[in-house]
Amino acid sequence: MPSALLHSLWVATLETLYMTSISAILVLLAGLPLGVALVITDQGGLWERPLLHRSLGALVNVGRSVPFIILMVAIVPLTRWLVGTTIGTTAAIVPLVVAAIPFMGRVVEQSLREVDPGLVEAAVAMGSTHRQVILRVLIPEALPSLLRGAALMIINLLGYSAMAGAVGGGGLGDLAVKYGYMRFRTDVMLGCLVALLLLVQAVQLLGDRLASRFDRTRSRREPSPSTSFPGATPAPSGASPWKDRP
Repeated sequence: MPSALLHSLWVATLETLYMTSISAILVLLAGLPLGVALVITDQGGLWERPLLHRSLGALVNVGRSVPFIILMVAIVPLTRWLVGTTIGTTAAIVPLVVAAIPFMGRVVEQSLREVDPGLVEAAVAMGSTHRQVILRVLIPEALPSLLRGAALMIINLLGYSAMAGAVGGGGLGDLAVKYGYMRFRTDVMLGCLVALLLLVQAVQLLGDRLASRFDRTRSRREPSPSTSFPGATPAPSGASPWKDRP
């Protein structure tokens, strides 16, 4: 492969990393609260709101059911309003974020539902507020699963970014289409494929390593509710362990 194409491959890889990293941060900032809301508003949750739960669930299902290419076209006005253009790596971030938030919300929801309900009940019985339960029980206990889910979300973003590049979003997808497909450069196509494979493997390896590390750390220290919630006061006798807490 000529040096000019190698340079183009390097630049395209950096563009893909830029799109994916910025999108992943924004998706985590929005997807984590969404997943928490899906759990605590469900029947029997900390803040039971059936109508809100059904509305959020329906919104997430709709977002996950729309193919990414169609979503990109559908939100072109939003993309143009936010960044002023619909072409380029920065413009591609908008549909990437919109497409991945529903997925991350479901990942967070499933991870939090894996937490032992007994831990939540014990924390509430000690008088912990909803915020304390979420930040000191639900999220820490689900952290290994959340990390694996975040790695899966980033891998999906890498795939989405390649599709975005194919329609003017830049990155490896754009390079693969312009040179590998339109100019029949098999070497460029293979180079883009190898670059994506390496990125996926790196993300998956990092996610697994972090999840295993936090899983071992959690297993070595199992905090009791009395030490985990120093400011908590015991719940009054007869109070529901799941409801009527601030």
